[in-house]
Amino acid sequence: MNLKKLKPFSNSSRHSLLLTKNLLCKNNKILKNLKKGIKNKSGRSSITGHITVRHQGGGVKNLFRTINFTNDKFSAIVVSILYDPKRSAFISLNFDLKKKLFFYSLNTNYIFPGSFICCDSNNIDLKLGFRTVLKNIPTGSVISCLSFSKLKNQKINFIRSGGTFGQIIQKDFFSSKIKLPSSEIIEVPVLSYATIGSVSNNLQKSIVYGKAGRRRYLGKRPSVRGIAMNPVDHPHGGRTNGGRPSVTPWGIPTKGKPTVKKKNG
Repeated sequence: MNLKKLKPFSNSSRHSLLLTKNLLCKNNKILKNLKKGIKNKSGRSSITGHITVRHQGGGVKNLFRTINFTNDKFSAIVVSILYDPKRSAFISLNFDLKKKLFFYSLNTNYIFPGSFICCDSNNIDLKLGFRTVLKNIPTGSVISCLSFSKLKNQKINFIRSGGTFGQIIQKDFFSSKIKLPSSEIIEVPVLSYATIGSVSNNLQKSIVYGKAGRRRYLGKRPSVRGIAMNPVDHPHGGRTNGGRPSVTPWGIPTKGKPTVKKKNG
C-alpha cells in the first residue's frame, strides 16, 4: 500500500493523503453469513437517549465482519485481503484446510493472498502470520494480537490497531513481559497466544483526510474548544481568558495530573 496525494482541484483535496488500496479485493459480497448489521448508538444511552460519549454520531451505514479471535488450532490459506470499515487494520479471508470453512482474521504485514498461516500451541515454525503461545516465541520478537484469559469468562486482547506491534522483552517459565505500542510494559502468562509480526496498514497514522466530511463518514462529529463556549457549557467558557488551569468539561485537570492509577511496586 502507498499513499497518494490528490491534485489540488479544491480546498478539500489540497492537503489530502489517502491510501491507494490497489492490492485489496474489491468484491464486497464475499461470505454474507460472516457479516451482520449493528445498530449505531451514536454515543447515546440506549435507555435515556442522553449523550454519553461526545463527538460521535452519523457515519456511513456499514456491516460488521465477524473476526476469528479464538485460539483454536487451524491451518489455513489466505484467499484475499479486504478493507474493514469498522477497523483501522485490514482483514484477510482465510480457508481452513481441515475444517473446510472460511473465516476472517486480522491481516499481518507482508502476508499476501496465497500465503499459509496456522495456529498451534505446539512448537511450530516461526514465520510471519503464524500464531502460537509466547513460550514458543523467542525474546525480542515482534508480535501482535496478544490475547489471554484473566478470569474464567474474561478474555483480554492487546495490539490490534493498524500498524501497531509489541515486543517480548523478558520471559521465564511462568510469565512474560511485553512492551505495548504505548511503551507500557505488562506481564502476561507465558501460555498467552500471539501472532508473529505487526498488524497490517502501517500507513494508517500518515493519512490526511483533508476535509471534515471524510471524518463525518467515519462517525466523528466536530469538537468545539471550551473557550468558545458559554460558561454554562464549559468551565473555560465566557471568554475569561485565564485565571484557571486547563480542565475537562467536568472540571478535571488535563495537564500534569496522572489519569491512570499505578500499582505499588
